[in-house]
Amino acid sequence: MKLQQLRYIVEVLNNNLNVSATAESLYTSQPGISKQVRMLEDELGVQIFGRSGKHLTHVTEAGNDIINIAREILAKVESIKSVAREHNLPDQGKLNIATTHTQARYALPDVIKGFMKKFPRVSLHMHQGTPSQISDLAAKGEADFAIATEALHLYNDLVMLPCYHWNRSIIVNQEHPLAKKESIRIEDIAQYPLVTYVFGFTGRSELDEAFSRAGLDPKIVFTATDADVIKTYVRLGVGIGVIASMAIDENLDTDLVKIDASHLFNYSTTKIGFRKGSFLRGYMYDFIERFAPHLTKDVVERAMMQKSNDDIERMFKDLTLPVR
Repeated sequence: MKLQQLRYIVEVLNNNLNVSATAESLYTSQPGISKQVRMLEDELGVQIFGRSGKHLTHVTEAGNDIINIAREILAKVESIKSVAREHNLPDQGKLNIATTHTQARYALPDVIKGFMKKFPRVSLHMHQGTPSQISDLAAKGEADFAIATEALHLYNDLVMLPCYHWNRSIIVNQEHPLAKKESIRIEDIAQYPLVTYVFGFTGRSELDEAFSRAGLDPKIVFTATDADVIKTYVRLGVGIGVIASMAIDENLDTDLVKIDASHLFNYSTTKIGFRKGSFLRGYMYDFIERFAPHLTKDVVERAMMQKSNDDIERMFKDLTLPVR
């Protein structure tokens, strides 16, 4: 059994069982990958992939278990390399972050600015996507950190640490009837068409639950993954906006009226996660603490020793998180 064979079967799955695409991504030949996969199956005495002719059709039950273990082995190999780099080149390396537009645009700029000033020899890469894409990138090792709010059940393979709470505001044009109200009720919002996040994005589920608790159906007429797009369509008069309060720029959004809606919705919690068993380099601990000052190296290491994310939740249950 070779590490190369384990890497091949993992990448075949990552490329949706397309051996040609796998060969292209690994800069090798399709026949070479097929041969190595067959050799591994022969050595183990089980099929990892089901086939129809020359095409792979599915992952077998045994194959699922083998690929999961292969991922862990490859991750440990990367951790060994990271240990060596930490000793030889402590201030040099890469940092890949997967997150949503709202986090990238509004929560991370100052953090990244300070980080890059301290670690100019670390190459930082940002990947934006849906919660499922973010969790997938982190699970595959293509992202060191996942920063997310919604669909946290997707992140069971990651150590997820709470960073901060946030809530929502209503945004309207200056001439809108709600612009004159100092305080609003859920019934007030229900009267108007809404422009907000796509379901599964940036705390959207809390909005739906708030309407459900009030026995009301929101009139959602336009959804987007990007708060700036939502603001654009509010300006066009498509509807009133419901977005994260931190996504409102007091300097750039002077033409919009912001109405606090934190009393209408439960707060959401943004978390940062990384693969279980990962070796975190010094600059990675630095990034986490910049993003969430309560997550010091000692606290993160203690969280890494917990058996599950439920145990981590209990570890932080008495902590008062900052609100943004």
